[in-house]
Amino acid sequence: MSPEALLPVAFILGYLLGSIPFGLILTRLAGTPDLRSIGSGNIGATNVLRTGRKGLAAATLICDMLKGTVAVLIAGYFGGPDAAMLAALGAFLGHLFPVWLKFKGGKGVAVYIGVLIGLFWPAAILFCVLWLVTAAITRYSSMSALVASVVTPIFLWWFGHLALALLFAVLTLLLFYMHRANIARLQAGTEARIGQK
Repeated sequence: MSPEALLPVAFILGYLLGSIPFGLILTRLAGTPDLRSIGSGNIGATNVLRTGRKGLAAATLICDMLKGTVAVLIAGYFGGPDAAMLAALGAFLGHLFPVWLKFKGGKGVAVYIGVLIGLFWPAAILFCVLWLVTAAITRYSSMSALVASVVTPIFLWWFGHLALALLFAVLTLLLFYMHRANIARLQAGTEARIGQK
């Protein structure tokens, strides 16, 4: 199969891996109430933390990151850099709009980090450092993700990764769209802080 023919396959692979709702699966296996009825109703690690199960939240974060990383690495191995980037986009969209949950998924932060790890790991470290610093100062998970995601494409562009910078500019816009309710709550001063149920 030619590299060009692998491109749609890479996107589909990324989407299917990205659409696995690990937060929902892990909390159901642990016997907690439906995650979508708790806190923000989101299926990501931040909302899992609101169940009081820190171990489950950490496992959700890791699994959501790794599904993005695995998609990128598999696609890149068989199809090259273009396939890896398409797999990254697919994984991100799969997490945001999973077919299994009527296209109502997570907000994408963990997958954003995961695909960064697979595509250019120094940018993933930068993202995590910025997230941690912002979270330590503000205790807002949403604000931390938004700040880190704005800097990421600039960082990639600065290091000469123009295609990646464009890809992550798109992912950042999607991240902002998925956090539009959080942004409204931040402006209103009603956004829940990290660890707050």
